[in-house]
Amino acid sequence: MRPILIAGAFCATLVAFSHMHVAHAQAPPPQGMGLPAGATPPSLQQNPASRQPAAARPQPNGQVTGGGELPRSAGQEHRVYDLTAYTRYLTQHDRPEQAVIDWILRETGTDVWFTEPFGFMSATRDELSVYHTPEVHQVVAGIVDRFIAGDIQPQVLHLRLMTVGNPNWRARAHMLMTHVPVDSPGVQAWLLSKENAAVVLNMLRQRTDAREVQGVDLPIFNGQTEKLSRTRGRNYVRNVRESPQGWPPYEPETGEVQEGYRLSLSPLLTTNNSIIDVMIKAEIDQVDKFNSVELELPLRNQQVHRTKIDVPQVVSWRLHERFRWESDKVLLLSCGVVASPERQGGSSIMNLDILTGNTSGRADALMFVEFRGRASENLTTNPIAPRTATAIPFDAPHRGRY
Repeated sequence: MRPILIAGAFCATLVAFSHMHVAHAQAPPPQGMGLPAGATPPSLQQNPASRQPAAARPQPNGQVTGGGELPRSAGQEHRVYDLTAYTRYLTQHDRPEQAVIDWILRETGTDVWFTEPFGFMSATRDELSVYHTPEVHQVVAGIVDRFIAGDIQPQVLHLRLMTVGNPNWRARAHMLMTHVPVDSPGVQAWLLSKENAAVVLNMLRQRTDAREVQGVDLPIFNGQTEKLSRTRGRNYVRNVRESPQGWPPYEPETGEVQEGYRLSLSPLLTTNNSIIDVMIKAEIDQVDKFNSVELELPLRNQQVHRTKIDVPQVVSWRLHERFRWESDKVLLLSCGVVASPERQGGSSIMNLDILTGNTSGRADALMFVEFRGRASENLTTNPIAPRTATAIPFDAPHRGRY
């Protein structure tokens, strides 16, 4: 019996080993995201001798480097830029130096600061501290110069919002505009001389399906951000819950959907005011309709309580892009036929929308952006847009910068 037990144990060991071998054979090695099987990630395609051996145990609190010196493998330099020539005039702005950081990140991108080679950037109200390669410093210096050597007076950015029911306005205006590329899907942009912009604007005003939503002058300090919004809440029944009083047996729970538009603009001029960069962020939300859902809720007397809840059908549109053009021209943006920035009653009598080809609540949303120079030299009777608080995520802590 003893040899039989040894043979049985050996067979069991052999079977377990074979199962373990099959399991390892069936489990493929982990692959890099989007890499073919067996490929080596580019970050690992370097001389193994140049890589430091991994520590036996991870250090959750980090590890202090020897001597406290910063790495200089790519010739990094530490430079401090004086910002007081710009920030000392912005006494009513909280953390005006944040605008400098924002525009540097827009110019360099964020990957430069979070990948190799090592670098960092930090700012106070008086100075900007940067540690990076000479090439990055050259870009940073160019942006800082536009702040400290630019015009310290607030500049006027004229913004006009319009809606047009039919996009065929382009047929007459096409030869007056120069098309420019746009990355945002569905958005078109053109540059016009101020004379041609006046002609196009007059053509639109003569149309019965065109409407001016708002026209304002925004006084903005160079590089800072101004916000403009017009929203309204629409209430609906989002849920039904048992009543704590017992009667009525159920009570509605209401919710609110904000519809309207929110705009955020940040212009940055060159030192001679000949070129302007504008970061434009726009959000349009509109409630198409509320879809009713019938509910049958049980009662204690074996009866059924019938009620309704609403499911909002929301149409939204987003734009977040940077534009650059000559300051003596006008930028015209078309968002395409989207949710109208401001709700306007559609023609529901006899369902005339089918005949006209238009959809109620849909319009070609147009935005004219024009630089008009110093605020002190361009007094206007148009209302000055106030600063408006907007809801998260539009006004999140990172402010949508990244």
